[in-house]
Amino acid sequence: MVRKTGDKPALIEAQPAWEIAQLFPSQGDWSEDEYLALTSETNHFVELVDGNIEVLPMPTLTHQLIVGFLSRLLSDFVTSRELGTVVFGPLRVLPRPRNIREPDIIFMHKDNTHRAAEELWERADLVIEVVSKDRKSRRRDLIIKRNAYADARIPEYWIVDPQEEQITVLKLTGKSYKVHGQWAGKEIAASALLQGFQVQVDKVFEAGKKRA
Repeated sequence: MVRKTGDKPALIEAQPAWEIAQLFPSQGDWSEDEYLALTSETNHFVELVDGNIEVLPMPTLTHQLIVGFLSRLLSDFVTSRELGTVVFGPLRVLPRPRNIREPDIIFMHKDNTHRAAEELWERADLVIEVVSKDRKSRRRDLIIKRNAYADARIPEYWIVDPQEEQITVLKLTGKSYKVHGQWAGKEIAASALLQGFQVQVDKVFEAGKKRA
């Protein structure tokens, strides 16, 4: 921004609207209600982590094509067997207080539908994350969310990694996840929770490369 002072323009560094920022809670003090009010007014992907707001990058076309392919397969499998409900993100999941995540794909067993409210699900029975390529996103999906979903006692977590073209299925054992299987190429990735649900890995990543 340029502002004139006498005969010479003076450069003034643009500053954030701090007054507006001060209308919101400090990091670490956000509640679920305050988070929900914020995200209803923005088109950004925003998660709540231990009372802190975390802004996520918008997904790419490749990411969304993979999510669409997997969500259709899982939804068809679950629907045909009347096992529960499958939705794709964004949909808020509350793994524990002051933490709200938006997994890419979420499954809730029919016995747990009382946890599936209109705007916010309390935990889930299976979640799938398609890993974005930036370093921060990879750490979030491979490490941070692995620990968070285990702490929330979500029975199964799928990590779909387009960079490595690999699918890892984690099964909750006690208080932590153990690797149920890790597959690549023409190998078949299979669920531990949903017996019979399986996908050929290379077809998942081929779906992400298809263009009209």
